[in-house]
Amino acid sequence: MAALSLVLLAAPASAEDSEPEKLINALNNLFGAHAKMRAAHTKGICIKGNFTPTPEAASLSKAPQFAAPVQLIGRFSLGGGNPMASDSQKDNVRGIAMHFQLPDGSNSDLLLISAPIFAAKTPEDFLALLTAVASKDKDKIGAYFKEHPESTRQGAWLKARPTPASYATADYFGVHTFYLTNAKGERQAVKWKAEPVGGFVGLSDKDAEAKGTDFYAKELNDKFAKGPVAFNLYAVLGQPGDQDDDPTAEWPADRKSVKVGTISFSGLEPAATCDEGIFDPNVVADGIEPSPNDKILPMRSLDYAVSFGRRTQ
Repeated sequence: MAALSLVLLAAPASAEDSEPEKLINALNNLFGAHAKMRAAHTKGICIKGNFTPTPEAASLSKAPQFAAPVQLIGRFSLGGGNPMASDSQKDNVRGIAMHFQLPDGSNSDLLLISAPIFAAKTPEDFLALLTAVASKDKDKIGAYFKEHPESTRQGAWLKARPTPASYATADYFGVHTFYLTNAKGERQAVKWKAEPVGGFVGLSDKDAEAKGTDFYAKELNDKFAKGPVAFNLYAVLGQPGDQDDDPTAEWPADRKSVKVGTISFSGLEPAATCDEGIFDPNVVADGIEPSPNDKILPMRSLDYAVSFGRRTQ
């Protein structure tokens, strides 16, 4: 069902105390509640590596990871809350979440998915989407999409591209706007993008189906046996007037990109390393600021906390 492709990130929530619980419950209603597992992006692989900044990076941000190389802990994953999700599903996002391990012992996190847009503009809309899809009522689902046409964009974007052949050869995008500040106090709106060093590699629908449901783990392990898996990280530069409050919308395609570094993953890491904490897009170093106008981004911490609390009980 196309609507299922829209359940792609761990859920955002509204400001009311009860809303994070409601949203995690909605995810569990849709995908099932799986003990000791995340409510969303449930199926994943923990990895380790490092990040090496370019000389240009420090001109955009004073964050420590843009001044000198740092170690990384990361997690590749599939969207949704099904631990048995198929790796060959075309209309599901692939995700990558990273802890940049800073010199002072803290983390600066970065979360990207394999589409440049999210499934809903506001937390309330996302909860309504999950609730409609979980109902399995075609009329309710149709009514939601009629009222929220922006929620069709992500599924359409994914279906128009080949299925990624590997976690290691997919493009990854930040759907939110961040503001970077450099040592001079200069401020720049950006969106993030990571491109595999060897370029995007996709599968035809026929070839993806032939691969089966669970081939990413072996494929990634085979790649690590040959060497690191690397991505170029870019800051896409916003211009005055570019929206910073709607993760369902893209910026114009002509926006300039600046390469800020290379992400290099060297191998697998025990799942427990990724499970002992939360990958939170709002946890960022000085020099990086989440957009204050994005209604979804600031609330994700609350939902991740609910999901973390449940899986660690």
